[in-house]
Amino acid sequence: VKIYATGGTIAGSSASSTDTTNYKSGSLGVQALLDAVPELADVAEVTGEQIANTGSSNIDQEILLKLSKAINEELATDATHGVVITHGTDTLEETGFFLDLTVDSDKPVVMVGAMRPATAISADGPFNLLEAVTLAADEGAEGRGAMIVLNDRIGSAYYTTKTNAIMMDTFKATEQGYLGAFISGKPHFYYTPATPTDKPHFDVTSLDGLPKVDIIYAHQDMDPALFTAALDNGAKGIVIAGSGNGSIPETVKPLVKQAMADGIPVVRSTRTGNGIVSAKEEGIGSGALNPQKARILLSLALTETDDMDKVRSYFE
Repeated sequence: VKIYATGGTIAGSSASSTDTTNYKSGSLGVQALLDAVPELADVAEVTGEQIANTGSSNIDQEILLKLSKAINEELATDATHGVVITHGTDTLEETGFFLDLTVDSDKPVVMVGAMRPATAISADGPFNLLEAVTLAADEGAEGRGAMIVLNDRIGSAYYTTKTNAIMMDTFKATEQGYLGAFISGKPHFYYTPATPTDKPHFDVTSLDGLPKVDIIYAHQDMDPALFTAALDNGAKGIVIAGSGNGSIPETVKPLVKQAMADGIPVVRSTRTGNGIVSAKEEGIGSGALNPQKARILLSLALTETDDMDKVRSYFE
């Protein structure tokens, strides 16, 4: 099992063992993470590589592309059964979703993080890491796409999302449900391997960058200038985090229609955190994808096509 470290709280440290909020993310290197869990040697032959060492709010497309390419290359070797990515929880779901769409392998890809830094009393990172490696080494984990594991829960990276800013049980699989859970140190799956309906795959091996897609948050008395500013700043696509079923103010609808007519796709998602956004006259419905995941899918879709109907087919 190969571990790719990117930083985050799981590699964070603080001067106080009781401080679980004011710490420095990405303080520890991958070897320190491995040394803290000697039990890993009982699960698999584990190696590590440092891809980045930062808070996950700093993860950018350069890191995403580097990570995806490295994982695809690693999983193509017979010796590697699966990979684990240690990551900050703030954008862990975005990286997991990106890898779910760009890694071309049935071997396990497991995202893992922590809500308490490594220096905290009862830090959750070491046990989460042990479960992540156990999952990556398990034959039953094959063919399930990228997964997220924290707090004994196993979820699909396609649907799982962070739902609480600071609490331990922050990652939820929402209405799609968890794939399984850890019981007595072993993964227990609720279903046979399956993938989300119509999940696309994108080959990023030759890409050096991704099209710019911005997210705009809808609200009462929303200023249409926010939408215009995104376009003026070079956005090739826009995701609107709309209220309810992706609703947007009447003052913004004409701008959405004009952008679509000009070949700039606009995807309507929801700020509610859960639910399916259906198709409407203005823009493209995001389906079950939240704004941050819709942004990633739209950016990847634009690497393959600028045909509006084709882009729409990825969502609706």
